[in-house]
Amino acid sequence: MRFRRRSSRDTDVELNITAFLNLMVVLIPFLLINAVFAQVSILQLNLPAISDSSSPSDDDKKEKLVLEVLIYENRYEVVDRNTSAVLKIVENKAEEHDSAGLHDFLVDLKQRFPSETAVTLLCEDDTPYRVMIKTMDVVRLYTTTINGQSIKKELFPNINIGSAPADKAANNGGDA
Repeated sequence: MRFRRRSSRDTDVELNITAFLNLMVVLIPFLLINAVFAQVSILQLNLPAISDSSSPSDDDKKEKLVLEVLIYENRYEVVDRNTSAVLKIVENKAEEHDSAGLHDFLVDLKQRFPSETAVTLLCEDDTPYRVMIKTMDVVRLYTTTINGQSIKKELFPNINIGSAPADKAANNGGDA
């Protein structure tokens, strides 16, 4: 039996990269164009901390506004945690949260307490995600006009989130 050896030295193979280059010519601009639309916004949020013995004294708390916005199914409640006083109740309009009413009240509140930057959003467990995000947007920024130009300014940019206490108004309304 006789074997013939193939000579691999005789054949020169060229790599055809034309198809690959055609793919890159189409793919690279497509990826670059879509990269502009895929921007992600990151918002720094703080979760409530477990209180410890090194909390501020009562005198420090009285001078300062500790703002909380409670998001219930049928309304917003704006509360000062130090005094436990309800500053404003913003009822829903047409089955939707009145974010414009909340925003207007918070802008007025910011004028009275210009150094305050923190707000705590307390949501019920079944609060829709879009309502929570819309509320974050409402409490974070406001638009003002200076010299004929609209300028965005910070309202309460330091946002903490947590769970709202049980809705007392809904429980009282169900008992009556």
